[in-house]
Amino acid sequence: MDPPNDFEALTKAFSGFGVDEDSMVSILGKWHLEHLESFRKRTPKFFLEDERLFERWDDHHIACLTKEFMRFKDIVVQWIMHPWERDARLVHEAISKGPQAYGLLIEIACTRSSEELLGARKAYQSLFDQSIEDVASRLEGIERKLLVALVSSYRYEGLRVNEGIARSEAMTLAIAVKNVDKNPIEDDAIVRILTTRSKLHLKAVVKYYKEIFGKNIDEDLDTLMSLKETLQCLCNPQAYFSKVLNNAFKDDADENTKEALTRVIMTRSNVDMKEIIEEFDKQYKIPLTQKIEDVALGNYKDFLVSLIRRVA
Repeated sequence: MDPPNDFEALTKAFSGFGVDEDSMVSILGKWHLEHLESFRKRTPKFFLEDERLFERWDDHHIACLTKEFMRFKDIVVQWIMHPWERDARLVHEAISKGPQAYGLLIEIACTRSSEELLGARKAYQSLFDQSIEDVASRLEGIERKLLVALVSSYRYEGLRVNEGIARSEAMTLAIAVKNVDKNPIEDDAIVRILTTRSKLHLKAVVKYYKEIFGKNIDEDLDTLMSLKETLQCLCNPQAYFSKVLNNAFKDDADENTKEALTRVIMTRSNVDMKEIIEEFDKQYKIPLTQKIEDVALGNYKDFLVSLIRRVA
Protein backbone atom coordinates (compact mmCIF):
# COMPACT_ATOMS: atom_id res chain seq x y z
CA MET A 1 0.00 0.00 0.00
CA ASP A 2 1.36 3.42 -0.94
CA PRO A 3 1.64 6.19 1.74
CA PRO A 4 -1.49 8.20 0.72
CA ASN A 5 -3.63 5.11 1.10
CA ASP A 6 -1.79 4.27 4.30
CA PHE A 7 -2.62 7.72 5.65
CA GLU A 8 -6.32 7.20 4.94
CA ALA A 9 -6.33 3.71 6.44
CA LEU A 10 -4.50 4.84 9.58
CA THR A 11 -6.83 7.81 10.05
CA LYS A 12 -9.77 5.42 9.87
CA ALA A 13 -8.05 3.06 12.32
CA PHE A 14 -7.97 5.92 14.85
CA SER A 15 -11.56 7.04 14.27
CA GLY A 16 -14.61 5.30 15.68
CA PHE A 17 -15.63 2.93 18.45
CA GLY A 18 -12.41 1.17 19.42
CA VAL A 19 -9.30 1.13 17.23
CA ASP A 20 -8.19 -1.08 14.34
CA GLU A 21 -5.14 -2.71 15.90
CA ASP A 22 -4.23 -4.81 12.86
CA SER A 23 -4.09 -1.78 10.54
CA MET A 24 -1.98 0.16 13.04
CA VAL A 25 0.55 -2.65 13.34
CA SER A 26 0.79 -3.30 9.60
CA ILE A 27 1.15 0.39 8.70
CA LEU A 28 3.15 1.90 11.54
CA GLY A 29 5.53 -1.05 11.69
CA LYS A 30 6.87 -0.27 8.23
CA TRP A 31 6.86 3.53 8.33
CA HIS A 32 10.06 5.61 8.49
CA LEU A 33 10.51 9.09 9.93
CA GLU A 34 9.41 10.85 6.76
CA HIS A 35 6.12 8.91 6.71
CA LEU A 36 5.39 9.80 10.34
CA GLU A 37 6.19 13.46 9.71
CA SER A 38 3.97 13.53 6.64
CA PHE A 39 1.10 11.92 8.53
CA ARG A 40 1.33 14.51 11.31
CA LYS A 41 1.26 17.35 8.79
CA ARG A 42 -1.67 15.90 6.86
CA THR A 43 -3.96 15.15 9.79
CA PRO A 44 -4.90 18.41 11.56
CA LYS A 45 -7.73 16.43 13.13
CA PHE A 46 -5.10 14.81 15.35
CA PHE A 47 -2.15 17.22 15.34
CA LEU A 48 -1.72 20.96 15.92
CA GLU A 49 1.00 23.15 14.52
CA ASP A 50 2.92 24.39 17.56
CA GLU A 51 4.33 27.92 17.68
CA ARG A 52 7.77 26.37 18.06
CA LEU A 53 7.41 24.75 14.66
CA PHE A 54 6.54 21.13 15.33
CA GLU A 55 3.35 19.11 15.06
CA ARG A 56 2.00 18.00 18.41
CA TRP A 57 -0.88 15.76 19.36
CA ASP A 58 -4.10 17.54 20.19
CA ASP A 59 -4.56 16.87 23.93
CA HIS A 60 -8.29 16.30 23.55
CA HIS A 61 -7.71 13.70 20.88
CA ILE A 62 -5.10 11.91 23.00
CA ALA A 63 -7.73 11.59 25.74
CA CYS A 64 -10.30 10.33 23.23
CA LEU A 65 -7.88 7.88 21.68
CA THR A 66 -6.90 6.55 25.10
CA LYS A 67 -10.58 5.79 25.76
CA GLU A 68 -10.88 4.04 22.41
CA PHE A 69 -7.85 1.84 23.14
CA MET A 70 -9.45 0.97 26.49
CA ARG A 71 -12.76 -0.20 25.05
CA PHE A 72 -11.55 -3.70 24.21
CA LYS A 73 -9.93 -4.11 27.63
CA ASP A 74 -13.10 -2.91 29.34
CA ILE A 75 -15.38 -5.22 27.38
CA VAL A 76 -13.23 -8.27 28.17
CA VAL A 77 -13.01 -7.43 31.87
CA GLN A 78 -16.75 -6.78 32.13
CA TRP A 79 -17.67 -9.93 30.22
CA ILE A 80 -15.71 -12.15 32.60
CA MET A 81 -16.97 -10.30 35.69
CA HIS A 82 -19.75 -11.76 37.85
CA PRO A 83 -23.04 -9.98 36.98
CA TRP A 84 -23.52 -8.85 40.60
CA GLU A 85 -20.08 -7.23 40.66
CA ARG A 86 -20.60 -5.69 37.23
CA ASP A 87 -23.87 -4.06 38.30
CA ALA A 88 -22.41 -2.91 41.62
CA ARG A 89 -19.52 -1.20 39.84
CA LEU A 90 -21.90 0.39 37.33
CA VAL A 91 -24.02 1.75 40.19
CA HIS A 92 -20.92 3.12 41.90
CA GLU A 93 -19.82 4.80 38.67
CA ALA A 94 -23.27 6.31 38.12
CA ILE A 95 -23.40 7.71 41.65
CA SER A 96 -19.92 9.18 41.23
CA LYS A 97 -20.86 10.93 37.98
CA GLY A 98 -23.87 12.64 39.51
CA PRO A 99 -27.27 13.62 38.07
CA GLN A 100 -26.30 13.14 34.42
CA ALA A 101 -25.89 9.40 35.14
CA TYR A 102 -29.00 8.85 37.27
CA GLY A 103 -30.62 7.19 34.26
CA LEU A 104 -28.15 4.33 34.68
CA LEU A 105 -29.38 3.78 38.26
CA ILE A 106 -32.93 3.59 36.94
CA GLU A 107 -31.84 1.16 34.22
CA ILE A 108 -30.17 -1.23 36.64
CA ALA A 109 -32.88 -1.05 39.30
CA CYS A 110 -35.72 -1.57 36.82
CA THR A 111 -34.36 -4.10 34.30
CA ARG A 112 -32.93 -6.62 36.77
CA SER A 113 -34.91 -9.33 38.53
CA SER A 114 -35.42 -8.99 42.26
CA GLU A 115 -32.70 -11.55 42.92
CA GLU A 116 -30.28 -9.86 40.52
CA LEU A 117 -30.81 -6.49 42.17
CA LEU A 118 -30.38 -8.05 45.61
CA GLY A 119 -27.13 -9.62 44.38
CA ALA A 120 -25.88 -6.24 43.17
CA ARG A 121 -26.63 -4.76 46.61
CA LYS A 122 -24.64 -7.57 48.26
CA ALA A 123 -21.73 -7.06 45.87
CA TYR A 124 -21.78 -3.29 46.49
CA GLN A 125 -21.33 -3.86 50.21
CA SER A 126 -18.42 -6.25 49.59
CA LEU A 127 -16.70 -3.90 47.15
CA PHE A 128 -17.30 -0.51 48.77
CA ASP A 129 -18.05 -1.23 52.47
CA GLN A 130 -21.39 0.55 52.40
CA SER A 131 -24.87 -0.10 51.12
CA ILE A 132 -26.33 1.16 47.84
CA GLU A 133 -29.37 2.34 49.78
CA ASP A 134 -27.28 4.48 52.13
CA VAL A 135 -25.29 6.05 49.29
CA ALA A 136 -28.43 6.67 47.23
CA SER A 137 -30.08 8.42 50.18
CA ARG A 138 -27.39 11.11 49.95
CA LEU A 139 -28.04 11.89 46.29
CA GLU A 140 -29.19 15.37 45.36
CA GLY A 141 -32.21 16.43 43.36
CA ILE A 142 -35.87 15.60 43.19
CA GLU A 143 -35.05 12.10 41.88
CA ARG A 144 -33.60 11.02 45.23
CA LYS A 145 -36.83 9.62 46.70
CA LEU A 146 -37.55 7.57 43.59
CA LEU A 147 -33.96 6.33 43.19
CA VAL A 148 -33.65 5.21 46.82
CA ALA A 149 -36.91 3.29 46.57
CA LEU A 150 -35.97 1.70 43.24
CA VAL A 151 -32.57 0.41 44.31
CA SER A 152 -34.08 -0.85 47.59
CA SER A 153 -36.99 -2.71 46.02
CA TYR A 154 -37.66 -6.44 45.93
CA ARG A 155 -40.64 -6.89 43.63
CA TYR A 156 -43.20 -9.64 43.46
CA GLU A 157 -42.48 -11.60 40.27
CA GLY A 158 -45.49 -13.89 40.09
CA LEU A 159 -48.28 -13.89 37.53
CA ARG A 160 -51.08 -12.48 39.65
CA VAL A 161 -52.41 -9.04 38.65
CA ASN A 162 -55.40 -7.33 40.27
CA GLU A 163 -57.03 -5.65 37.28
CA GLY A 164 -59.21 -3.38 39.43
CA ILE A 165 -56.22 -2.01 41.31
CA ALA A 166 -54.27 -1.63 38.07
CA ARG A 167 -57.09 0.47 36.56
CA SER A 168 -57.31 2.59 39.72
CA GLU A 169 -53.57 3.17 39.72
CA ALA A 170 -53.69 4.21 36.07
CA MET A 171 -56.04 7.00 37.20
CA THR A 172 -53.71 7.87 40.10
CA LEU A 173 -50.80 8.09 37.70
CA ALA A 174 -52.76 10.29 35.28
CA ILE A 175 -53.75 12.73 38.00
CA ALA A 176 -50.12 13.03 39.12
CA VAL A 177 -48.82 13.45 35.56
CA LYS A 178 -51.30 16.22 34.81
CA ASN A 179 -50.57 18.10 38.05
CA VAL A 180 -48.45 21.01 36.85
CA ASP A 181 -47.63 22.09 40.41
CA LYS A 182 -45.78 18.95 41.46
CA ASN A 183 -43.43 16.50 39.78
CA PRO A 184 -44.97 12.98 39.93
CA ILE A 185 -41.77 11.44 41.26
CA GLU A 186 -42.20 13.56 44.40
CA ASP A 187 -45.61 11.97 44.99
CA ASP A 188 -45.45 9.17 47.58
CA ALA A 189 -48.27 7.24 45.92
CA ILE A 190 -46.50 7.26 42.55
CA VAL A 191 -43.18 6.21 44.08
CA ARG A 192 -44.97 3.37 45.90
CA ILE A 193 -46.62 2.15 42.69
CA LEU A 194 -43.39 2.30 40.66
CA THR A 195 -41.22 0.61 43.27
CA THR A 196 -43.44 -2.07 44.80
CA ARG A 197 -45.71 -3.32 42.02
CA SER A 198 -44.70 -6.23 39.83
CA LYS A 199 -43.69 -5.58 36.25
CA LEU A 200 -46.76 -7.43 34.99
CA HIS A 201 -48.95 -5.22 37.18
CA LEU A 202 -47.29 -2.07 35.84
CA LYS A 203 -47.83 -3.25 32.27
CA ALA A 204 -51.52 -3.53 33.13
CA VAL A 205 -51.44 0.02 34.57
CA VAL A 206 -49.94 1.32 31.32
CA LYS A 207 -52.53 -0.63 29.31
CA TYR A 208 -55.41 0.91 31.27
CA TYR A 209 -53.89 4.37 30.93
CA LYS A 210 -54.12 4.01 27.16
CA GLU A 211 -57.65 2.59 27.33
CA ILE A 212 -58.88 5.44 29.53
CA PHE A 213 -57.08 8.38 27.90
CA GLY A 214 -56.69 7.16 24.34
CA LYS A 215 -52.91 7.49 24.10
CA ASN A 216 -49.72 5.89 25.35
CA ILE A 217 -48.46 7.26 28.64
CA ASP A 218 -45.10 8.02 26.98
CA GLU A 219 -46.81 10.85 25.11
CA ASP A 220 -47.54 12.61 28.40
CA LEU A 221 -44.04 12.16 29.83
CA ASP A 222 -41.80 14.05 27.41
CA THR A 223 -40.82 16.54 30.14
CA LEU A 224 -40.66 13.90 32.89
CA MET A 225 -37.67 11.85 31.80
CA SER A 226 -37.01 10.02 35.07
CA LEU A 227 -40.59 8.78 35.18
CA LYS A 228 -40.55 7.97 31.46
CA GLU A 229 -37.34 5.95 31.68
CA THR A 230 -38.57 4.13 34.78
CA LEU A 231 -41.75 2.97 33.05
CA GLN A 232 -39.89 2.07 29.86
CA CYS A 233 -37.34 -0.03 31.74
CA LEU A 234 -40.04 -1.78 33.75
CA CYS A 235 -42.60 -2.35 31.01
CA ASN A 236 -40.70 -2.45 27.71
CA PRO A 237 -36.97 -2.94 28.36
CA GLN A 238 -36.22 -4.15 24.82
CA ALA A 239 -37.49 -0.88 23.33
CA TYR A 240 -35.58 1.08 25.97
CA PHE A 241 -32.31 -0.72 25.26
CA SER A 242 -32.77 -0.36 21.50
CA LYS A 243 -33.11 3.40 21.95
CA VAL A 244 -30.03 3.53 24.19
CA LEU A 245 -28.00 1.63 21.59
CA ASN A 246 -29.17 3.88 18.78
CA ASN A 247 -28.21 6.97 20.77
CA ALA A 248 -24.73 5.51 21.31
CA PHE A 249 -24.22 5.27 17.54
CA LYS A 250 -24.96 8.94 16.86
CA ASP A 251 -22.09 11.13 15.67
CA ASP A 252 -22.66 13.72 18.38
CA ALA A 253 -22.95 11.23 21.25
CA ASP A 254 -20.94 12.11 24.36
CA GLU A 255 -18.76 9.56 26.13
CA ASN A 256 -21.42 8.58 28.69
CA THR A 257 -23.82 7.84 25.84
CA LYS A 258 -21.20 5.90 23.86
CA GLU A 259 -20.39 3.70 26.85
CA ALA A 260 -23.89 2.26 26.62
CA LEU A 261 -22.84 0.14 23.62
CA THR A 262 -20.51 -1.92 25.78
CA ARG A 263 -22.84 -1.87 28.79
CA VAL A 264 -25.99 -3.03 27.05
CA ILE A 265 -24.36 -5.90 25.20
CA MET A 266 -22.45 -6.98 28.31
CA THR A 267 -25.42 -6.93 30.67
CA ARG A 268 -28.13 -8.24 28.32
CA SER A 269 -26.22 -10.83 26.27
CA ASN A 270 -27.32 -13.70 28.54
CA VAL A 271 -30.74 -12.22 29.30
CA ASP A 272 -32.78 -10.79 26.42
CA MET A 273 -30.28 -9.82 23.73
CA LYS A 274 -32.18 -11.74 21.06
CA GLU A 275 -35.33 -9.69 21.74
CA ILE A 276 -33.31 -6.45 21.76
CA ILE A 277 -31.79 -7.35 18.38
CA GLU A 278 -35.28 -7.93 16.96
CA GLU A 279 -36.59 -4.67 18.44
CA PHE A 280 -33.61 -2.67 17.13
CA ASP A 281 -34.14 -4.08 13.63
CA LYS A 282 -37.86 -3.23 13.78
CA GLN A 283 -37.33 0.31 15.11
CA TYR A 284 -34.33 1.42 13.03
CA LYS A 285 -34.58 -0.79 9.91
CA ILE A 286 -30.99 -2.01 10.13
CA PRO A 287 -29.56 -5.13 11.77
CA LEU A 288 -27.67 -4.36 14.98
CA THR A 289 -24.65 -6.35 13.81
CA GLN A 290 -24.46 -4.29 10.61
CA LYS A 291 -24.63 -1.05 12.59
CA ILE A 292 -21.77 -2.20 14.80
CA GLU A 293 -19.76 -3.26 11.75
CA ASP A 294 -20.29 0.24 10.33
CA VAL A 295 -19.09 2.23 13.36
CA ALA A 296 -16.82 0.02 15.48
CA LEU A 297 -13.24 -1.06 14.84
CA GLY A 298 -10.72 -3.78 15.57
CA ASN A 299 -10.91 -6.30 18.37
CA TYR A 300 -13.63 -4.30 20.09
CA LYS A 301 -15.89 -4.61 17.04
CA ASP A 302 -15.11 -8.31 16.58
CA PHE A 303 -15.91 -9.11 20.20
CA LEU A 304 -19.20 -7.20 20.15
CA VAL A 305 -20.31 -8.92 16.94
CA SER A 306 -19.35 -12.36 18.26
CA LEU A 307 -21.42 -11.83 21.41
CA ILE A 308 -24.45 -10.80 19.37
CA ARG A 309 -24.15 -13.60 16.83
CA ARG A 310 -24.05 -16.23 19.58
CA VAL A 311 -27.63 -15.37 20.53
CA ALA A 312 -29.04 -14.17 17.19
